[in-house]
Amino acid sequence: MSERAPAPGGLALVEALVNTVDLGSGADLLDTADGRAALGVTERDVAGARELRESLRAVCLAHAGHPPHRAVTPLGELLARAPLYVAVDERDGSAALAPADTGPLLSRVAAAVGEALTEGTWLRLKACELPECHFAYYDRSPAGRGRWCSMSVCGARAKMRRYRAK
Repeated sequence: MSERAPAPGGLALVEALVNTVDLGSGADLLDTADGRAALGVTERDVAGARELRESLRAVCLAHAGHPPHRAVTPLGELLARAPLYVAVDERDGSAALAPADTGPLLSRVAAAVGEALTEGTWLRLKACELPECHFAYYDRSPAGRGRWCSMSVCGARAKMRRYRAK
């Protein structure tokens, strides 16, 4: 649904994962071979990817000041299972968390969260406030108070609902 540019750095992976399902229609990219391939997820890993997706969505909703959409496994519990290591660049000595194995989605997401925490971008990844949407988006607004993934779609719908309610 989002008309916004993708989130920066590793957060683009997190955003893409959260946005694999359209809550309005129920269409789920993880049900398709192409959708799974885009995220590097095997058919065997779909249940875990869905659990991770919904835990990430709950955190994105929290970043936007909204309660979770449903009960989920706490994201911290899931990320604690991710095998990571500290990769050190020999040229400049910089260091970053990296997945111990580039395959597992959980490790790649954990490394992306670590990167976003270091860069101060983690709290800017939010979920649209409309219950039928909840798409993830990166809030680039100066005050960090974005509410919708798309002002022209979800924002317009919310404003029209408020207007009609008056």
